[in-house]
Amino acid sequence: MIDFRYHLVSIVAIFLALSVGIVLGTSFLEDPVIKATESLANQLRVGNDELRGQVEALQSREAGNDALLTSSTPRLVQDALASERVVIVEAPGVTAGMRETAQQVIVASGATVTGRVTLTDRYVDPSRSASIDALVTEAKPADMTLPVEGTTYDKAAVLLASAIVTSDPAQLGKVNPTATGILEAFQRGGLLTITDQPAKRADLAVLIAPPEPYTGDDAAQQAGAIVSMALGLDEGGRGAVLTGALTGSAAGGAIAALREDTAVAEKVSSVDNLDMPAGRVVVVYALREQLSGVAGHYGIGPGVSGIEPSAPPAPTATSGG
Repeated sequence: MIDFRYHLVSIVAIFLALSVGIVLGTSFLEDPVIKATESLANQLRVGNDELRGQVEALQSREAGNDALLTSSTPRLVQDALASERVVIVEAPGVTAGMRETAQQVIVASGATVTGRVTLTDRYVDPSRSASIDALVTEAKPADMTLPVEGTTYDKAAVLLASAIVTSDPAQLGKVNPTATGILEAFQRGGLLTITDQPAKRADLAVLIAPPEPYTGDDAAQQAGAIVSMALGLDEGGRGAVLTGALTGSAAGGAIAALREDTAVAEKVSSVDNLDMPAGRVVVVYALREQLSGVAGHYGIGPGVSGIEPSAPPAPTATSGG
């Protein structure tokens, strides 16, 4: 009984001591802890307000710059592509807004937009590679030579390019008589749609990349299909520019894939900020630079050589119109 009482008193004493310690500790620490917490919260609040103000100021500044560039665009591109003919090719997923603003600035530069060719999801689906290869073989004119060691997309790009672009000024605005069935064949296969008259060939091409990078196991092949199209258009005409939003210059994007392919990057230009007024002006400058046989990579993403061509050369006169 004595041992039990002793242990009971000891246990009660321990809990009592803990309780007293907690009460005393809380009493002594309550004010400093609360004050420190309140001070930190106030500092964070002030910091957030400052950052919010900076963001709003930057957004306002950007909106002002964009408004000025938008209003100045007609003057900045006036006659830059006078008498040239441009065809627009779109990858799957391109928004109407991006396409329309690109077309507007090209028209403002004095060029004629012959039409648009819109590639479908089926075109960039690697599982349909065999059927695309068969269609290319069937639609190819007898006198046309396709890349012997090229991929299916290399061959398809050369074939499609022959129907919509030309490097011969005398053939501008004219349908390639040996390629009249190519666009129809690709349409029947569900690989593309056309708007206006892209068969009346242009000498320059703008290829608009998807707004988002490709992902998954097929990403490299899908981006490669767009790069092959860009090269086919460039070699079939007098120049081509691959353009799109900044996101397309990230890993898995078509713009990134083009810039990483040294052989193609030496021939085809790219602009990665088509979604900005400045980028749309630079697309025109890059097309004009292409006419002199020079390629460059412009915008604000990885792999650029500058915001714009350092000294866009005057285009070589053509007899097209």
